[in-house]
Amino acid sequence: MANVLTGLVGKQAAKYGDRAALYHREDGGRWIPTSWQSFESQVENAACALAALGVGEQETVAVFSPNDVKILITDFGAFANRAIPVSIYATSSPEQVEYIVRDSGAKVLFVGTAEQYLIARRVAASVETLERIVVYDDIQLERTDDTTLKFSDFLALGDEASGECRTEVERRRAAAGPDDTATLLYTSGTTGEPKGAILTHSNFSAALDIHVEALTSLSDSDTSLSFLPLSHIFEKAWTYLCLYIGMRVYVNRDPHVIQDTLKEVRPTCMCSVPRFWEKAYATIQDKMTRMSLFNRWLCARALRVGRKRNLHYARQGLKAPFFLEKGYQFYYSRVFRKVQRIMGIEHGNIFPTAGAPLSATIVEFFRSMGVPIVIGYGLSETTATVSFFPYVGYEVGTIGRPLPGLEVKIGEENEILVKGPNVMRGYYNKPAETAAAFTPDGFFRTGDAGYLDERGAIVLTDRLKDLFKTSNGKYIAPQALESRLGEDPFIEQVAVIGDQRKYVTAIIVPAIEAVKEYAREKKIKYGNIEELVKNSRVREMIQRRIEKLQEGLASFEKIKKFTLLPREFTMEAGELTNTLKIRRPVINRRYAAEIEAMYK
Repeated sequence: MANVLTGLVGKQAAKYGDRAALYHREDGGRWIPTSWQSFESQVENAACALAALGVGEQETVAVFSPNDVKILITDFGAFANRAIPVSIYATSSPEQVEYIVRDSGAKVLFVGTAEQYLIARRVAASVETLERIVVYDDIQLERTDDTTLKFSDFLALGDEASGECRTEVERRRAAAGPDDTATLLYTSGTTGEPKGAILTHSNFSAALDIHVEALTSLSDSDTSLSFLPLSHIFEKAWTYLCLYIGMRVYVNRDPHVIQDTLKEVRPTCMCSVPRFWEKAYATIQDKMTRMSLFNRWLCARALRVGRKRNLHYARQGLKAPFFLEKGYQFYYSRVFRKVQRIMGIEHGNIFPTAGAPLSATIVEFFRSMGVPIVIGYGLSETTATVSFFPYVGYEVGTIGRPLPGLEVKIGEENEILVKGPNVMRGYYNKPAETAAAFTPDGFFRTGDAGYLDERGAIVLTDRLKDLFKTSNGKYIAPQALESRLGEDPFIEQVAVIGDQRKYVTAIIVPAIEAVKEYAREKKIKYGNIEELVKNSRVREMIQRRIEKLQEGLASFEKIKKFTLLPREFTMEAGELTNTLKIRRPVINRRYAAEIEAMYK
């Protein structure tokens, strides 16, 4: 199997020439294109610069930056030099950065912002293997710093490299093999220190070919918006796929402005996590409640027709009856398309969504509207995707069917096990963890619990580490509960509690702005946010909403008591991973007093 990534940019540059490959936003707000030819030229210069700096074959460089086109230039420059780029989340703490740089043995550290530069300087002072820092942003360097390069100077170093250096890069590129390590992906981990998943070039080559086989609607006329961090395997592998197909990729730097960016770019594709759709759903629901009686009736009618057409017929590959189709087209133009246009998603081809459970209610809502949400599942260790919704025959409530060429089975404790050409080689520098991650017959242990339905789709129940048992012996899947509550516009974050307890409780971060608006409408007086979340009328309102959301659950599964917090869980406080998953041990420790109070 050829190393697809090693020669990808050169191959596409020969095919597409001066056509735009990538876009980035300049300070003034305009989107600036990078052509395939320019992309190739910068990748070649980056490869020569790495060689000139002494980065050898299968040696590592680390990348610690917000989303930036320069990350992709660095990645493919490393591939061309037969080196190994190692991604570090832009939100990582200095301790996490130091750990990954030290563990991976990175010789060069690429950073984005001034803040990340200062962290890199601290790391360089304590990690002997780190020889150089390269800065993407145009920032002021410390006066005593004589080892850091600005990215423009780094590329110039490659551009001015001798013919001998370029010949060496060509030799390395030709020597690249499928078993070469392509990258190390460090898991953010809800517990324990990060582990570097070793992903080979053959892993990526297999993953790219499998996706092209399965996603037949994608073409080089599509446009993708890179919204999730490029340090996350989901966005990284998806962006490589987009480049492999020849799509135009817009790289969004600041995730906080994604709503505005969507309206500017209006992409046909975008990866996202469930929280994006939960917030969109909550916003739409809130606006619907404020509509006139007639407009609420119109929306409800439109959703009923859309549900019948898209979920009863189109989902099964069936042609809808004549009048149903006509009714759907009417409501699509009068209601659904207007909502999509407001969001910037009216050109949607496929919107992959993964990383955590998304409630079936929300999936059905957007699918009824004709929004092509595609639920999937994967891990860093499987080069992203294990399964996703097929075009026809997907089942809402599942995480889709396994990709072609992958084997999935259910092991002990209902653990999902995976084997295939996209599964990692192992964990870097961790032989014991590697051995524990695989079954005797070579299946990777995902750590997720679930089952296969009668059609072969995977139903995810929860992380094995997250599942807990009440003192009454009842098993609880906290993520499923948290996903339900995430539908509500007044609830921002939830941590479900109950391991070895008599009943289930929750620590809830309310959507503060929505609660403030409620307080204004109800003339509730408060001095600060702490007083607001403790207000009895606010608590009663949240209680009613929780009870509504829990309808249909067994009594032992329901949240009996809750505590409202005046601030969000954050990565900086260690309460969330870099992929926004709750670190339950930290939550349990930090809010021990509040938790105990709910069980008195």
